[in-house]
Amino acid sequence: MKEYFQLQFKMINRKMIDFGIPLLIGYTLLPFVFILLSNYLFEKTEFAHYVYGLFALSFVSKLSEPKRNDFLKSIFNKGKYTNLRVIENLTYCFPFTLFLIYKNLFAFTVILNLFVILITIFNFSTNINVTIPTPFGKKPFEFTVGFRKTFYVFPIAYFLTYISVSVGNFNLGVFSMLLIGFTCFSYYSKIENEYFVWNFNLSAKEFLIEKTKTCLIFFTLLSLPIITALSISFFKEIDILIVFLLLCYAYLTTIIFAKYSSFPNEMNMSQGILIAISFLFPPILLIFIPLFYSKSITKLNTILND
Repeated sequence: MKEYFQLQFKMINRKMIDFGIPLLIGYTLLPFVFILLSNYLFEKTEFAHYVYGLFALSFVSKLSEPKRNDFLKSIFNKGKYTNLRVIENLTYCFPFTLFLIYKNLFAFTVILNLFVILITIFNFSTNINVTIPTPFGKKPFEFTVGFRKTFYVFPIAYFLTYISVSVGNFNLGVFSMLLIGFTCFSYYSKIENEYFVWNFNLSAKEFLIEKTKTCLIFFTLLSLPIITALSISFFKEIDILIVFLLLCYAYLTTIIFAKYSSFPNEMNMSQGILIAISFLFPPILLIFIPLFYSKSITKLNTILND
């Protein structure tokens, strides 16, 4: 089992490096972001521990894929397989466990970990083999592919908005909109083939405008139920809502420009660092957006002018 966990650790490191994040920065930044988001959630709603437990179980459930577990069963005997699955699930849940202990939610922590152990008995696929209809079919490919992989996030976000309105918690509603924004942000981590860019038959400037317009329209469409509910229920805070909405627009624009500033290659380490800095200090986007835009135009001209 030792060799298995060593291999998993190396695979995580490789994925982080491939994404353009140095290991030192990744292992420093990820815990910081995790703690920051966890604190934000617990500060904004009394139902935070239930939502937190749901996120933890959703995260751990990815280890219950039948194919991967059938493979593990072919390598390890029944006893070692069971021990491995328990250790693996508890390890994945460990960050959530530590934070719940920090919040003195000891009973809930025990219950959550019991559920995490119970999951090891079952194998189930988290991938649904059905075609989920989307309103994005004519605008491939980020939202079409991304929505089908993350469709479960949107009911959660809308449910959090419902709770926000029910208990009069505006901040929880804002969090639900930011959750959708972050989900859409993740759609632009994948680089498409050069052919699909060239096929647009547009200038570099027109291409970026088209990509940005599509992204912002679709994000607005997905966020519209939240924006509408919060605007009606918390009309006095509508100025704050607009600020956060504009921030979402700014970050989505940034990730698009950053993506194509290194095209056809993946985003590099320096871009990842700059984006991470922007999360800590949003006003710096006023510098980063023009910077990424300029580099994107240069990179895209070599493809779109052919």
